[in-house]
Amino acid sequence: MIEDISHMTFVVRDLDRMSEILETVFGAREVYDSGDKPFSHAPEKFFMIGDLWIAIMEGESLNQRTYNHVAFKIRDEDIDIYLERIVSLGLDVMPPRPRIEGEGRSIYFHDADNHLFELHSGTLDERLEAYARMHEAAE
Repeated sequence: MIEDISHMTFVVRDLDRMSEILETVFGAREVYDSGDKPFSHAPEKFFMIGDLWIAIMEGESLNQRTYNHVAFKIRDEDIDIYLERIVSLGLDVMPPRPRIEGEGRSIYFHDADNHLFELHSGTLDERLEAYARMHEAAE
């Protein structure tokens, strides 16, 4: 039986650049750096974002951008704070997608390796309630 998410790994060309993104945007704390003695496929670093283990490993970037992404929960009142952090690093912020009222707000941005991240202020329950209201209004 699945207990939880163990960790997420992102393959990146530049470990230091991705470290800066994780620390600046997400407030991640580095807990391991393989240096020049990796035990895995390539040099890697491990970070903690809250209780979530994030691994970054040196390698080739993704060939293209897609909508596949990882979303992190933030408070709605902190949207501008996070946007400022992202912009300060020169990251590519996507225009927001259309939303219905009550769905929450998001910031989408890419890193240099074409990974898409989302910072989202809503919850699953809020989204389902908003969708239910839209279905009721359409009937």
